[in-house]
Amino acid sequence: MTYRPTVRGRRLARELRRMREEQGLTLQEVADRLDWSRATVSRLETAQTRPKPDDTAELLALYGVPSPDRDAYLNLAQEANKRGWWTAYSDVFVGSYAALEDGASCVRTWDPQLIHGLLQTEPYARAVITAGRLLSSRDQVERRIDARKIRQQALDLPQGPEVHMVVDEGVLLRHIGGVAVMRGQFEHLLEIGERPGITIQVLPFDRQEHAGLDGRFTILSYPDPADPDVAYVEGTMGDVYLESSEETSKHTDRFDRIVGAALSHEESARLIRSAARSSE
Repeated sequence: MTYRPTVRGRRLARELRRMREEQGLTLQEVADRLDWSRATVSRLETAQTRPKPDDTAELLALYGVPSPDRDAYLNLAQEANKRGWWTAYSDVFVGSYAALEDGASCVRTWDPQLIHGLLQTEPYARAVITAGRLLSSRDQVERRIDARKIRQQALDLPQGPEVHMVVDEGVLLRHIGGVAVMRGQFEHLLEIGERPGITIQVLPFDRQEHAGLDGRFTILSYPDPADPDVAYVEGTMGDVYLESSEETSKHTDRFDRIVGAALSHEESARLIRSAARSSE
């Protein structure tokens, strides 16, 4: 089973690399001292493999990390080693997005074509998945629907993430699944948009050129300052995860510009309400 690193797993990987570099050791030197392969050390530092507590303990000993820091890192390794709910859906999630979204405290997303998965109704999601994924069986569609519903449960938790979604006005006009499906989706957006921590905005057609023309993206932020933002760009040829401060800052600036050009939350609600009435 392919390892999908959690936020804690990525944090541990960064820390292991930082400690090695502070000791002035190369990947090969660490591998030689522990009788490991260079690839093993590299995979641990890039979160490509599940961090075993025993392996982490060996690295900490090599780097001379004392307690209580040692104990904290070992606890982090144990937490990172836990399997999340998404591991049962490895046939659905081919990347790390579900694991990264699960730990996020804030989800900011721009999409010129679709409602974000966290805010989709089941009929809307079914229409999107059926049309976009070209799946060969109904069972495959239902598996993805089940996984999406589990993702959405995070919004009902007391510590659930804040969500700030901006969509293009065209999303309201494209009747995915038909008029009845869209009416239900609009009503859901109006209802969930009244919750604290949920902000929904629409970028109207009259804004013409804008900062979101390069396509959709999502920015995930975390409660611990040790965990940097992740900018996620989804595409048909593969997903891209951007974590450097320069890359995430550019996407944050783009998102802020899109937000500034969009209708306010209240104005957007009025537009969505009007779209719901027109679909009756």
